[in-house]
Amino acid sequence: MESETLLARITDYASRPYPYPLYAELREAGPVVRQTDGSYLIGTYHEIAALLHDPRMSADPRTRGEVTHKPPFLRLDDPEHHRLRTLAMRPFGPPHSPDRVDSMRGEIERITGELMASFEAGRQIDIVDDFAYPLPVTVICRLLGVPREDEPLFRAWSDALVAAADVRPDDDTTETDKAGDQARVEMGGYLVNLAERRRGDPGDDMLSAFVNEPDPALRLTQEELAETAVLLLIAGHETTVNLITNGALTFLRQPEQLDLLRREPDLLPRAVEELLRYEPPVHMRERIPRADMDVAGTKIPQHASVILVLASGNRDPMRFHEPDRFDPTRADNQHLGFGSGIHVCYGSPLARIEAYAALGALLPRLGSARLVEDPPPYRQNAMLRGPRHLPIQW
Repeated sequence: MESETLLARITDYASRPYPYPLYAELREAGPVVRQTDGSYLIGTYHEIAALLHDPRMSADPRTRGEVTHKPPFLRLDDPEHHRLRTLAMRPFGPPHSPDRVDSMRGEIERITGELMASFEAGRQIDIVDDFAYPLPVTVICRLLGVPREDEPLFRAWSDALVAAADVRPDDDTTETDKAGDQARVEMGGYLVNLAERRRGDPGDDMLSAFVNEPDPALRLTQEELAETAVLLLIAGHETTVNLITNGALTFLRQPEQLDLLRREPDLLPRAVEELLRYEPPVHMRERIPRADMDVAGTKIPQHASVILVLASGNRDPMRFHEPDRFDPTRADNQHLGFGSGIHVCYGSPLARIEAYAALGALLPRLGSARLVEDPPPYRQNAMLRGPRHLPIQW
């Protein structure tokens, strides 16, 4: 019976600080564990990786008739997904804009330095509010072309959208879903209006590129522009906040590894990959079978909710040696921190650069810092798991 209520226990807020024993229980009971609400949990690495590449598994909630509006490309299947992701990628990365992200390195380091300059010795700071949140929000707003004075608008919209996207078994989600829909409409409307003001008068930003695309076959419709811009803005900062904050928390909890990284800063890129495995920003993804299918000997019916617990797969001892140990020298590290398959994280190159800059700037200072509260208070969201605040004393 215990395994049949794992999802409820995992998503219980009391489990947020340390869900990993529940993930170990899931792997022991699995690979596939049916829940009392009719959903199926999968927590083993090889099964998750295979299903992320399986075209029989849909990401689109319209597969079950749940929504009528067209979702962003993150929740679409090919060929629609491929078309929209390709159009969204044109002003963001290769082959059409190969220097877009790399050219942001200097700006990212400058913003990081400005935030760090405000940290005074002896003062308590909140890594989330004072550092990990403002950095990626500022960067994604610059990329999209959002005026700096409008950046505060997005926190309430983002919170509502992220809450609506969470996995919440047995909860009445009517009000949360309604608030998410309203935030999506308001945020999309704001971004479309901002883009329209750039039509014929473009700046060096992605919204300008979207509305001034000369080829009619490569233009987004207004609805597609709204959904894509909202997705890029939300995904462009929410997961990176968690990555930076989880990184700082992990370093402070593991002084030996912190000392190693301070002595050998060239290990930082490998340490970021290990953070993406050990404390990933995204813990779960939902998929929907298009037809009945067999997974590791379990029949999963068409249209069931299949929860792929990526963070459990990242701790699977059948794939990773000593998976519960944070090892910044780990070499064989094909983690699921950015997903896999056709929906692998679109913004991963940018997230990595931001993490290198942020954690690289923090490393020299963390040796003289201490956690004020451990565990810190966590966000409500079980899918996008990370501390809501991380107070430290220099």
